[in-house]
Amino acid sequence: MSWNGQGLPPAAAERMAAVRRSGTWTSALSTGEFAAIRSAGFEPVGQVMGSAVFHVGRSGRYWGYHDCRFGGAGYGYGYGGTGDARVAVSGAGAPSAALVAVFDQARSTALGRMTAECRALGGDGVVAAALTMAPFTAQPNCLEFQVIGTAVRAQGADPAVRPPQPFTSHLDGQGFAKLLAAGWVPVELLVGMSVGVRHDDYRTRSQTYSWRNVEMSGWSDLVHEVRSDARSQLRAQGARRGGDGVVLADSTLRVWEESCLRARRRNSDSEQVDHIAESTMVGTTIARFAPRRQPPATLSVMPLGDRGDRLRGRLAAAAASPYGDRGRYPRLVEEISELNRGTGI
Repeated sequence: MSWNGQGLPPAAAERMAAVRRSGTWTSALSTGEFAAIRSAGFEPVGQVMGSAVFHVGRSGRYWGYHDCRFGGAGYGYGYGGTGDARVAVSGAGAPSAALVAVFDQARSTALGRMTAECRALGGDGVVAAALTMAPFTAQPNCLEFQVIGTAVRAQGADPAVRPPQPFTSHLDGQGFAKLLAAGWVPVELLVGMSVGVRHDDYRTRSQTYSWRNVEMSGWSDLVHEVRSDARSQLRAQGARRGGDGVVLADSTLRVWEESCLRARRRNSDSEQVDHIAESTMVGTTIARFAPRRQPPATLSVMPLGDRGDRLRGRLAAAAASPYGDRGRYPRLVEEISELNRGTGI
């Protein structure tokens, strides 16, 4: 069956139809997660997934995206006319921004297909969603992006009244239930990513050969700026989705070394290198909601009979009993007097 790339792939559509016909559901939930979701008023409707295989252009290890932008590259480590090398970070428009954009598009495609499966099963959202990225078999420039989770639905909800967009979340069953109990709801699973490149300049090379314990200031700048950029990307995505905050699921950092592109263009025998850092942060943006509170139960106590008659009866009983509280007698007399003054008797 031909497919134009829109909606669910044919195999996924057939699988969703089979699930609906069977009347049963599958999930990767543990017993505790299942019980927690049920306690929050939701029920699982099936395991859902989305995947996409993307070819990342340019040969080798995406070398075209890893330009350090250092003007002094290739002129020798002692060249100081351009000062220290700066970090070329994707969030500031470096060449690596195009690579990050490809990854973002691939993840968004996989998430969109998982959401479409959730909608096909009548789900309101997805919990315990896990994102993975792995090389495609025998194709070094192709990557598979996959996300798998469990679709859930609010118990007793009108099937005709569904949210316009199912939520997606990395939170497991217990985390999802706790979030709802605290007055928050998940909105969308997000990924903030940044790639930074920094040339190993003269100062950096000098520090690596030092006999003293010194901070590698250039590499410290590299990892700091890349992590900060990834966090900014995640925060900006959450704001665009209408969230009030982001609950972080995972944060990873990869750092490796490659031959400097600029130096090799100027001198093919150059041995100058760049360090590349890739920071990825996965989280769920959440939003606050106002739970509907039940009015407190009240107990009305209404006296039976005339209060004056009851007080006079107690006074007579107190006067007749030799074992009664003698201090109670004056109090009853005072109460009767106040009652008489209030009624004009």
